[in-house]
Amino acid sequence: MIKAIDTLGAEALTGKTLLMRVDFNCPLQKGKVADATRIDRIMPGIMALLYKGAGIILLSHLGRPKGKVVPEMSLAPVAAYIEEHFDVSLPLIADLDGLSQPGAGQMILLENLRFWPEEEANHTGFAENLAKYGAFYVNDAFSCSHRAHASICEIPKFLPSFSGLQLDLEVNALNKIT
Repeated sequence: MIKAIDTLGAEALTGKTLLMRVDFNCPLQKGKVADATRIDRIMPGIMALLYKGAGIILLSHLGRPKGKVVPEMSLAPVAAYIEEHFDVSLPLIADLDGLSQPGAGQMILLENLRFWPEEEANHTGFAENLAKYGAFYVNDAFSCSHRAHASICEIPKFLPSFSGLQLDLEVNALNKIT
């Protein structure tokens, strides 16, 4: 079983970069987030990790662009929503050449993972390239965990891996009803 990221204290996380797979696949309307439920549920866990001194690279998808850049499926509205509602800075990085490790207590959002065909192809090299930016991998995308995508299945092969707070809540809720 994967350990929960909240079992690590600040001493283990301070100054470390987490690659965190989240599910920000939310409806957009007129270039704005129309339903922020998924974002609002996951942000407390993200903020707690930032408070412990971790730097976080958020990884998500939006829609099904089929390995092509589709401007209407950009995560820019998600980044804007988070900045406005959680009073944080969240730079959106559009390509891997612009990716770097955030400082302690900072986060960045990589553009829609599905803009890269390697994501849905579960490409090991793509995952390895992403993994070089992190010290730990955190899966907090319960709704995506069944997918054989590079950010779900391959990155954990390269980094110590943990479950996130929201994923743990979902699993615990299922355990109660089964």
